[in-house]
Amino acid sequence: MSTRTAAIAEAQRHFDEGEFREDLARRVAIKSTAQDPQHRDQLDLYLTDEIGPCLGEMGYEWSVFPNDEPAGGPFLVAHRREDPDAPTALTYGHGDVVRGHEGRWREGRDPWTLDVDGDRWYGRGTADNKGQHTINIAALRSVLRTRGRLGFNSTVFLETSEEVGSPGLDSFAASHKDLLEADVLIGSDGPRFQADSPTMFMGTRGAMNFSLHVDLREGSHHSGNWGGLISNAGTRLANALASIVGPKGEILVDELKPAEVPPRVREVLEGVVIDGGPDGPAVEPDWGESGLTPTERVFAWNAFEVLSFVTGDPEKVVNAIPGTATAWCQIRFTVDRDPTTFAPAMRRHLDAGGFSDVSVQQAEDDTMMHATRLLPDHPWVVWARESIESTIDGDLTVLPNLGGSLPNDVFADTLGLPTLWVPHSYPSCSQHAPNEHVLAPLMREGLEMMTGLFWDLGEGRTPALIT
Repeated sequence: MSTRTAAIAEAQRHFDEGEFREDLARRVAIKSTAQDPQHRDQLDLYLTDEIGPCLGEMGYEWSVFPNDEPAGGPFLVAHRREDPDAPTALTYGHGDVVRGHEGRWREGRDPWTLDVDGDRWYGRGTADNKGQHTINIAALRSVLRTRGRLGFNSTVFLETSEEVGSPGLDSFAASHKDLLEADVLIGSDGPRFQADSPTMFMGTRGAMNFSLHVDLREGSHHSGNWGGLISNAGTRLANALASIVGPKGEILVDELKPAEVPPRVREVLEGVVIDGGPDGPAVEPDWGESGLTPTERVFAWNAFEVLSFVTGDPEKVVNAIPGTATAWCQIRFTVDRDPTTFAPAMRRHLDAGGFSDVSVQQAEDDTMMHATRLLPDHPWVVWARESIESTIDGDLTVLPNLGGSLPNDVFADTLGLPTLWVPHSYPSCSQHAPNEHVLAPLMREGLEMMTGLFWDLGEGRTPALIT
């Protein structure tokens, strides 16, 4: 009998009998890093030889499209159209990964080989994002194997440049709206709130990267002969930074932060407690904006971070006054501020503070990720929450937006979709670093949740007409 319970049982069998592991191992083995030009052909291979044929076997019609941006990799769009009157779900993932960092993994692990050690499955892309979209594809397949059809129309969309800022993604979406037309986005990326807390978020903070630079003179000069006579670029830049962000990480320039935490967002976040787990850093309750909870600081406030600071030659320090200094910085921001105002605001602030010698430079090739947010009372959120909670027989953590950044603005703004993200990773997964891994119990549970969600989507009782 075709039932929801039977579909979830099929998903469990698929995982327990090793089929899921085999799929993920093949995908991890493809060195599809967007950060290394020598592996550019692997981006195409991942779509044409792995994901496309897999979806073809599931009754999808699929095509691979080139990226108009030279720095970007190709796109895959696959459709399974069953009923023009049924809702359409757009499922997103990215097939590219960061560099492998070969030779830096514990116990000599190869980043391109899936290595199972107890509940931990190691390999590049296991968490970000191959493991996550493999779960969603497997969930779709479990529904098909059980019901014989999905009961809704499905579009699977994979890009291969997310790890370099998704160049070309927005322009592709804007020019191919007919291919990506849907009622809702259902995707998986990023981490759960905590490892033991199934999570759904509906937006992300944005990210703007830039540099502050001081160029006083060519070369460095002897600190004994010139100390006290000429300005120090490092000192100038350190003081400029200290005028922007305080000793506890609080932003000192009003134009770079929200005016307040919206009351509805504060209400949603009430009672949500952040815990990075045994492998994560301890939350510092007095770091950041005063008067806010740690949860509000990461999900409802802006953060100014200094990512790197260089002056002089750190590798070969000499007794000389440096003439130049650079700090690479980032602002993570919510929807409550327009990011196009940040650079002009910093310029005005620096000039008013006597730091006209500090330049603000946003890289020309830097792709800003914009902020998005959807509140938990949206009908699609209510529907999805009920579905997932019926599967896990417990409470789902629902967040208006993630603290990190994804190209969600492409789906929320350019395509105008309500966006639901159900992550299958956890905060201490070491994504972007050596020893990236996923936890088997989380993947299995994620497969159950997504199978239940897709099953319910095919039942027809959805807010498909609400956008």
